[in-house]
Amino acid sequence: MLCKAKYIFILCFCLVALTQLVVSCANIGTPDGGLYDETPPKIVRTTPTFGETKASPKKITLEFDENIKLENAAEKVIVSPPQFEMPEIESNGKKVTITLLDSLKPDYTYTIDFGSSIVDNNEGNPMGEYAFSFSTGEHIDTLQVSGYVLEAENLEPIKGILVGLYRVDSLGHIADTTFQTIPLERIGRTDGSGHFIVKGVASGNYRVFALTDQDQTYTYSQRSEKLAFTDRIITPYAKTETRMDTVWHDSIHYDSIVPVTYTHFYPDDIVLTAFTSAGQDRYLLKSERPVLHKFSLYFTAPSDTLPLLTPLNFSWPDSAYIVEATEKKDTLTYWISDSLIYNIDTLEFQIDYYATDTLGQLSIKVDTLYLFSKLTKEKMAKQQAQAQEEWEKEYKKKAKEQRKAKLAKLEAEEEAAEEEARKLAEAEGRKYEKKKKEKKKKSEEDEEELVIPPMPLPPLEVKMVNASGLSPDQNVDIIFEEPIAVFDTTKVHFSQKIDSLSLPAPYMLVPVEGTIGHYRLYAEWEPDSTYQFDLDSATFVSIYGKALEASKRTIKVKGLDTFSTLFVTLQNADTCAVVELLNSQDKVVKSARAVGGRADFYFLTPQTYYLRLFYDYNGNGIWDTGEYDQRRQPEPVYYYPQELQLKAQWEITQTWNPKAKPLWKQKPEKITKQKADKQKEIQKRNAEKLAERAQRKKKK
Repeated sequence: MLCKAKYIFILCFCLVALTQLVVSCANIGTPDGGLYDETPPKIVRTTPTFGETKASPKKITLEFDENIKLENAAEKVIVSPPQFEMPEIESNGKKVTITLLDSLKPDYTYTIDFGSSIVDNNEGNPMGEYAFSFSTGEHIDTLQVSGYVLEAENLEPIKGILVGLYRVDSLGHIADTTFQTIPLERIGRTDGSGHFIVKGVASGNYRVFALTDQDQTYTYSQRSEKLAFTDRIITPYAKTETRMDTVWHDSIHYDSIVPVTYTHFYPDDIVLTAFTSAGQDRYLLKSERPVLHKFSLYFTAPSDTLPLLTPLNFSWPDSAYIVEATEKKDTLTYWISDSLIYNIDTLEFQIDYYATDTLGQLSIKVDTLYLFSKLTKEKMAKQQAQAQEEWEKEYKKKAKEQRKAKLAKLEAEEEAAEEEARKLAEAEGRKYEKKKKEKKKKSEEDEEELVIPPMPLPPLEVKMVNASGLSPDQNVDIIFEEPIAVFDTTKVHFSQKIDSLSLPAPYMLVPVEGTIGHYRLYAEWEPDSTYQFDLDSATFVSIYGKALEASKRTIKVKGLDTFSTLFVTLQNADTCAVVELLNSQDKVVKSARAVGGRADFYFLTPQTYYLRLFYDYNGNGIWDTGEYDQRRQPEPVYYYPQELQLKAQWEITQTWNPKAKPLWKQKPEKITKQKADKQKEIQKRNAEKLAERAQRKKKK
């Protein structure tokens, strides 16, 4: 009896356990189980306590009411004042542990800002923006400031850039070297919208800076670091304000709108435009030799002077090469015309060039270059042999076809002559005797007689830009693959087609300044007209002997009825404004200097456009970056906040006040590449589940 009772007890225990397991599983995952967990995590205990003063903890523990996890902690969590030795942050179950590895400053408020990184473990419900604070001094600072950091050149939001404060005196003074020698006092980091919040700020006056801190010194220590600064003096303060909040019944219906009292921190409208200083540290970034006859040198910054190249394993006369330099001389391409030189496997040079020294000054640096071709002589010889083989094969094929055609022609002529002789014999009453044909064979001697000429050089490659669908204010660009040695102007023919006639028309075909192998065709292009542009064979010959094949191009100019016109009228704009018309990729299509507060754009292809404006303070026609050493801001940039839809034959006048909207609200979302971070929200699926239950109950 005792054993039987024991078995019954065990069986009952197993049934109860199984029932609990089934219920538990149903609550977690099945559609008909319990309601979803829609409650965000809550902190139940912290060590030390939140806002504690006279605290110097090495380890901080946050305890929650449920299991949590940290998402993108390395990106979102930031400690202020900055720690040179990054703290260790771990999450385990219901706890988050922060181990501070750096020493703490006396009389400072410390803030560990988790942002939106804390979510519950099951449903991913976000806790919301959270920051833990304590003070090593007698009181804790609770003010905060916020704003946006944007790219100075195009107002793109910058994600992940540090924003920090320095305290200044009552007159707003700060030492010139502070940003370069003293770490930022309090910091925050921008999100995907470029938005930042610096928390735990004490009362006082401050200056704000932004920095892509490459070496984690929290100072502007490298010219390659992006930075932003402002002369605006900010004074943080807080006000108690009221806003109207909506109480939602479910994801569609709301119950009520109620007033909510909250603390509003000011200023919240700080805008910093970040830039990289001109005059970067200059050094030779890399050298490459993609093919035997060409090599390139890439420098990190411009220079007014070309480097001095001294060959070490060959001689280097001036006639042996041509140098192609970009406008700023930061990329140089050397075209070697002497085959005795470029057929050397490794070119050795001593290069003398201006580089930035340890004191930040430009001085002559001497290096040695060893230039190996990516396409070796052996590979080129193999390619040449394959090309020669193909050439000979093709030449023999054509010769065979020509011989075959010649024999066929001779046979046809013989048959025609024989037919004529037969008819003549019949007419004269004679008996026609067919001539005996000799069987023709392709002899070995015929093969030996075939002399294959040398394979000709490939033709000179050329690309023509704007040759079709030309606007009256455009010109045609002719771009060659190699530097040009010969340009025979007598072989160029240009005419305009009028009715059925082609009449010679005035034109200019000239090299584009600062380039080699790039020419531009200028003409008085009439709308809705057709032109003929012909180049005879060998009009252009490259330094390697490649000749241009004869070509004929028809150039059609669009009619006026295919274009749009846009007049931009500026309000409250500087007299040095330059207005840029942009396409949907945020690229400049046209630009015009504003005259009398107006910029005009003609011959526009109908499509969607956007507007950007910058103040050309130095009058050079291009946007210029800032320079921190000289405390010079980048030239201001503004965007028209809406797109412009232009259609054929439309003439639109658009009024624009560049300062009507804050900078961070100006750039249209469609051309903003840096998108805002996707915010996690409580999914509110219980309302749907309850509605489904009610529907099922109603059907029953």
